[in-house]
Amino acid sequence: MSHKNINHENHPEKKPTAQEDKIYEDAGAKKIIEGDGCCTPKKSKPVEQHSDDDGHDHEHSNSEKSTFQMFLPAIISLIVLFSGIAMDYFLPQEWFKDWVRILWYAVAYIPVGLPVLKEAFESITKGDVFSEFFLMSIATVGAFAIGEYPEGVAVMLFYSVGEVFQTLAVSRAKSNIKALLDQRPDEVTILVNDQPKTIQAEQAKIGDVIQLKSGEKLALDGELISESASFNTAALTGESKPDTKNKGEAVLAGMINLQTIAQVKVTTAYEDSKLSKILELVQNATAQKAPTELFIRKFARIYTPIVVGLAVLICFLPYFFVENYIFRDWLYRALVFLVISCPCALVISIPLGYFGGIGAASKNGILFKGSNFLDIIANIQNVVMDKTGTMTEGVFKVQEVILKPEFNKDEILKMVNTLENQSTHPVATAIHNYVGEIDSSIKLENTEEISGHGLKANVNGKQLLVGNFKLMDKFNISYDLNPSTIVYTIIAIAYDGKFAGYITIADSIKEDAQLTIDKLKELGVNTTMLSGDKSTVVKFVADKLGITNFFGDLLPEDKVNKVKELKANNESVAFVGDGVNDAPVVALSDVGIAMGGLGSDATIETADVVIQDDKPSKIPMAINIGKQTKKIVWQNIILAFIVKGIVLILGAGGLATMWEAVFADVGVALLAILNAVRIQKMKF
Repeated sequence: MSHKNINHENHPEKKPTAQEDKIYEDAGAKKIIEGDGCCTPKKSKPVEQHSDDDGHDHEHSNSEKSTFQMFLPAIISLIVLFSGIAMDYFLPQEWFKDWVRILWYAVAYIPVGLPVLKEAFESITKGDVFSEFFLMSIATVGAFAIGEYPEGVAVMLFYSVGEVFQTLAVSRAKSNIKALLDQRPDEVTILVNDQPKTIQAEQAKIGDVIQLKSGEKLALDGELISESASFNTAALTGESKPDTKNKGEAVLAGMINLQTIAQVKVTTAYEDSKLSKILELVQNATAQKAPTELFIRKFARIYTPIVVGLAVLICFLPYFFVENYIFRDWLYRALVFLVISCPCALVISIPLGYFGGIGAASKNGILFKGSNFLDIIANIQNVVMDKTGTMTEGVFKVQEVILKPEFNKDEILKMVNTLENQSTHPVATAIHNYVGEIDSSIKLENTEEISGHGLKANVNGKQLLVGNFKLMDKFNISYDLNPSTIVYTIIAIAYDGKFAGYITIADSIKEDAQLTIDKLKELGVNTTMLSGDKSTVVKFVADKLGITNFFGDLLPEDKVNKVKELKANNESVAFVGDGVNDAPVVALSDVGIAMGGLGSDATIETADVVIQDDKPSKIPMAINIGKQTKKIVWQNIILAFIVKGIVLILGAGGLATMWEAVFADVGVALLAILNAVRIQKMKF
C-alpha cells in the first residue's frame, strides 16, 4: 500500500465550512464529499440502494427539488422587494410608511433570510460561530436596524441566489461522478433449467449464468461462455470503441452487450466486482483534499473572526478620532465591510474546481484517489515507466526454441510448461500458448520463485531452472552464447546442472506509446523506462520511442534505487506500472499510476491514480487535467482576493455601498463558479 493512501477520516483540517457543507447537501453530493461510504459496497445493502439513476441521495437533501423550486424563495423575495422599491421611489404611496413599510420589507426578507438565520443559529450551536451565515445575518439584520431595509433584503436575496447557483454547479459536477457511480442495472436475467428468470442483481450467485440481451448492461463480473461477444466498455474505460471478447475471457460489470444475446457465468459476488472497487475509489477521492483546499478552509476559519473584529473596530474606533462621529454611518460601513469580506467565492469555487477535475478525469477513464494527486501530478517533472504492459502490449509470443541436441525437445518443453504454470507472468502465458496443455504426469517438487531471476524446481529428482541468464549465473550453469547479442526476451533453461537451451519471446509496442512520449515531451516532462527485461530489449523499445533514459536487467530493488536517484535531485516523480509487483516503487514515488486497473484489485489498492484501460496516452492526459484544474483554482483565488481587496478598502473608506458589497461577494462567487465549471466541459 502506498504511503500516501492513508485514512483521512476525522482529520480536523478536513472539516468543511458551514456554507460548503450546506451547498453539497442541497446538491445531493454531501455523501460523495464526505466519502462516508454511500457508494461503498456493503453485504447487506448494495450501492444501488443508496442512489438512483437520477442522482438523488435518500437522505435529508434538497436534491429532489426542481430548479424552479430552488429559486422560488428568491423569486417571491424579488417581487416583494421590487414592489417596495417602486412604492419608495417611483410610485409613492401615502400608506407605505412606518410599520407598514418595515413589515413589507420583512416579508421580502423572510423567504431568503430565514433559512440563513436558521443555518447561522445551527452553526453556532455546533461551535462554529464565525460562519458565512453568521456574517450575512449580522450584515442584513444590522441594515434593518439602521433603516436600510431594501439593502438588507437585497444582500440576503443575492446571497441566496448565489447559493442556488452554487448548488446547481455542484449538482452538475456531481452528475459527472454519479454517471460512473450508477453503472449497474438493478435486475439481471439468469437461466434456471434453461429458462430465463429475472431477479435482483444482488441476489445473483457465483456460478449463475446471466443471459445478456443486445443493449443490456452487465451487472456482475463474469466469464463469457458464448463463443464471442462485442461490448461497449465506455462506462469503465472512457473509450467508446467496441471491445470483442471470446469464450472464456473475463467480462466486467458496467460493460454493455452490443450484438447478439450473450451468456455470462458469474465469477464474483455483486458487492466484490471490479466496478464496486472503482466506485469506492471515486467515492473516497473527494474526501482526500488538495493542500490548496485545506489552506482555504483553514484560512476561512481564521479570516472570518478577524473580519468580524475589524468590522467592530470600523464601527467604534473612529469615535475616538473623528470629530463629527455619526454611529449610523460607521455602522453602515462596518456592515458593508462584513458583506464584502464573506469568503464565499473561495469556500465553494475551489473545492468545486477539484471536484470537477476528478469528474472530468473519471469521464476519461482516469481515477484519482484524491484532489491532492491532481495538484501533485500537475507539477510532475519525471515520469518513470515500466516497459511490459505499460509501453508494450504485455502479450508475448514465442519466436523460436533453441535447444541442444542432447536434450529431448518435447520433454523439456513439457517440463518448462508445467513449471511456468506456477507463474502468472505474461511470459508463462506465452509458453503455455505455444506448448499447449499441461502434462499432468510431470510431478514438480520444491518449486521456488527467485525474485528477478525465474523459477526452480525438481523434476524426476533433477533440478530444473527456467528464467533469465542471471538465474544461470546464480547456479553456476555455464553457457556458450552471449545473451546481449539477442534482441528478444530470452528464457534460459537448465536441467540436471546443464544448460539445455533457450526460448525467445517478443512483445509488441502499444499503438499510442509514441504519442504518449511525444505529449510528455511537449509538457516538459522527462521520461525514464525501467524494466526487469534484458537491456537489449529495453534499448530496442526505448530507441523506437525516443526515450533517452532507460535501464534493463533490473530487480525490484534496482527500480527503487533508480527512483531514489531522481528524487535525490529534488525532482518530483510519477511511477507508472502494474501496481502489484512494483508496490515499493509506487510507495516511493510522488504519484503511483497503475495501468490496466480493471485487471487487478491490488492495482486499485496500491496506486494513487488508476488508468482503467491499458492506454499510456492517458498519462499525459492525467497530467493535463491536473494542470488545467490547478490553473482554474488559482484563477479563482486571484480573482477573489483582488476584487475583494479593492472593494474592502473602498468600503472601509465609505466609498462602497451595499450594492458594491453584493458584487464583491455574490458576483465574484458566481464568476468563480462559472470558471470552475469549465473544467467539466474541456476536451483533453
